[in-house]
Amino acid sequence: MARSSSGIVAGLTAAAIAAVGFLGYQASATAPTHPPKAAAPEPAPAASPAAAGKQDPAKPVPVPEGSGTGVRVVYSVGQKRVWLVGDAAQQQQPRSFPVVPSTVHPKPGTYLVGSRSGSVTGSDGVPIEHVVRFATQEGVAVGFSARVDGTTPEPDPSKKTGGIRMARADGDAMWAFATISSKVVVIP
Repeated sequence: MARSSSGIVAGLTAAAIAAVGFLGYQASATAPTHPPKAAAPEPAPAASPAAAGKQDPAKPVPVPEGSGTGVRVVYSVGQKRVWLVGDAAQQQQPRSFPVVPSTVHPKPGTYLVGSRSGSVTGSDGVPIEHVVRFATQEGVAVGFSARVDGTTPEPDPSKKTGGIRMARADGDAMWAFATISSKVVVIP
């Protein structure tokens, strides 16, 4: 009897190892290509050649005055830029990066992140990821996202879209930073 029990135990052990290996493979196959990163200080390149003369790309872009206080996302429609402003007590340098605004702009003010989606199809029909929605304007949901293909073209001006697009790495940082009920401050 001991001999058959050890065979059963060996068989169950082999099956368990195979199941764990399969689940590990499945998890790695469905993991995002770019895992989320914590917001870190990072100088951003100038958004346009005209802006290059105004801002040294080696220096962080300062957070605009009048954009509130505390932990928040700051979105400047006019500068086409976002800042992820962390806890001042921890002396974190805000991360800043350029964005491509949507055709529908949120009004200046303070909002809260109301919903998030890991990956969906955008209102322009393009697969997007790390969607962080914070406003509704003209019946259109407005939020930050990154195209899965990594591009950031200008939106079609004939369509009402609310996707404020960014590079995938910046989308990863936004996803890690802006959870439900996070503050978003929109300035002109």
